Amino acid sequence: MKNSRRAGFLGYFLAGVIVLMAAANLYAASSIYDFTLPLLNGKDAPLASYKGKVVLVVNVASRCGFTPQYTALEATYEKYKDQGFVIVGFPANNFGGQEPGTNEEIAKFCTGKYNVRFPVYGKISVKGDDQAPLYSYLTKDANPTVAGDIKWNFTKFLVDRNGNVVQRFESAVTPDSPEVIAAIEKYLKQ
Repeated sequence: MKNSRRAGFLGYFLAGVIVLMAAANLYAASSIYDFTLPLLNGKDAPLASYKGKVVLVVNVASRCGFTPQYTALEATYEKYKDQGFVIVGFPANNFGGQEPGTNEEIAKFCTGKYNVRFPVYGKISVKGDDQAPLYSYLTKDANPTVAGDIKWNFTKFLVDRNGNVVQRFESAVTPDSPEVIAAIEKYLKQ
């Protein structure tokens, strides 16, 4: 009797685990639109609000050798925003402590030094044990051709109008490089 109760319990337990695992897979992110994160001002901003736009996702930092890319990011945003393009910045302090500021300090830096008008989200982690779910998706699940750990600040992911991550550009590739501009223009035409 005792063994049959234990076997019954184990059967129900295993069935429950299988149902939970299946449910978790059903709710796994399928595009960047599945994520909502806070902006620098703390207000939640769903990435779903960019549906139908071409999106460049960039991890940024204020004290990095690549920080001057803010100028090219802003210029690229201004040039293409009326065609359905947006840049979203995600400050991260994962590399050499190059983004130590608070969200308020980051906002002042972005607007004061670089006149940034594209959306900048609150500071997150883009790698490691505390990696934000968005960056886990971008680096592991979104597209095998762009997968892999973030190596440094100003890594860029290009997302098409349907929310598919289609290209990745490493830090040294500037936002106004012919390679990035050609990719942006290609996906804006689709």
